[in-house]
Amino acid sequence: MFQKVLIANRGAIACRIIRTLRQMGVGSVAIYSDVDAQSLFVRQADEAICIGGPRAYLNVEAVLAAAKQSGAQAVHPGYGFLSENASFAEACEAAGLQFIGPTPAQMIDFGLKHRARQLAGSAGVAMLPGTGLLDYAQDAAVVGFPLMLKSTAGGGGTRLRNWKRPSLLSKG
Repeated sequence: MFQKVLIANRGAIACRIIRTLRQMGVGSVAIYSDVDAQSLFVRQADEAICIGGPRAYLNVEAVLAAAKQSGAQAVHPGYGFLSENASFAEACEAAGLQFIGPTPAQMIDFGLKHRARQLAGSAGVAMLPGTGLLDYAQDAAVVGFPLMLKSTAGGGGTRLRNWKRPSLLSKG
């Protein structure tokens, strides 16, 4: 069991992690940006370390330096920010810190939707019907409509489209 965990996140996410760590009898270290100095999660944590400006939550070096400074044995990324960054998980391991979350290999495999479907299928997991990778939107017409396309490497849902008619498919 860890004695102290650094939380590489902010806001309500950090508050939930702090509450759980407290129930487990584990110390919490919050990192925060300049603009979050008066935030609830900073006040609730057992320790808090300022790591810079608003984009500091994505600064791997600053997060790892704070973990070292605090004496934390583990890093909990919450979600968002560095939580799905395989390089960050590897950097934690290289720094002698336990990354609380999936392994870098799992992040890489499951970060690609087509690979995740392959792995799930080979494990016998029930899945909705789907196809493999498609080169062009027009190739999806063979599936039928309505149709939903999703980028294999993510995109945060910003390019998710639900096509109901073939006329909506554009070339290219």
